[in-house]
Amino acid sequence: MSVNLNKGQQISLSKSDGGTLSVVRMGLGWQAAQRKGFLAKLAGAREIDLDASAVLFSDKQPVDVVFFRHLTSDDGSVHHSGDNLVGGTGQGDDESIAVDLRRVPPHIDQIVFTVNSFTGQTFKEVQNAYCRLIDESTGEELARYTLTGGGEHTAQIMAKVYRSGTTWQMAALGEPAMGRTFQDLMPFIGPLL
Repeated sequence: MSVNLNKGQQISLSKSDGGTLSVVRMGLGWQAAQRKGFLAKLAGAREIDLDASAVLFSDKQPVDVVFFRHLTSDDGSVHHSGDNLVGGTGQGDDESIAVDLRRVPPHIDQIVFTVNSFTGQTFKEVQNAYCRLIDESTGEELARYTLTGGGEHTAQIMAKVYRSGTTWQMAALGEPAMGRTFQDLMPFIGPLL
């Protein structure tokens, strides 16, 4: 059963039977919002290039990143599905990042997921945007965070997965920010660690 997350809400990534998840996937989906007005309707929706990234931290210091130009973490535990330049039709994830929690090195204590409008459009021009966490072994959706409200920002710091003792937790962050790439977001991520 999926949990709809609100900003700031946290969930445990332990299975209900007491086991632990081994591989989780963070999926990102979006569509370009339809333009308004007669001429805009003729032109249709404008293509929007959103990019999902995962920044790996050790003791609040970034040590690796997975994004469209670096699809696999240096240790091989995190993998990006590849760059989607236009979004989708609402039929599934447009980009995803899989995390093999068993292979994440012990010094990595947080993984922060971000989304950026690489082409610079604001979230007012995006609709049906979400991120979701899936148990890769079963395909079950564990949690969903819906990006609501549009806004003049070009990026969201969406969620983080972090160690809590011997288990992993997920927190929905939903922090708006400005930036075309994950590098632009680093000053905004620091206070959220």
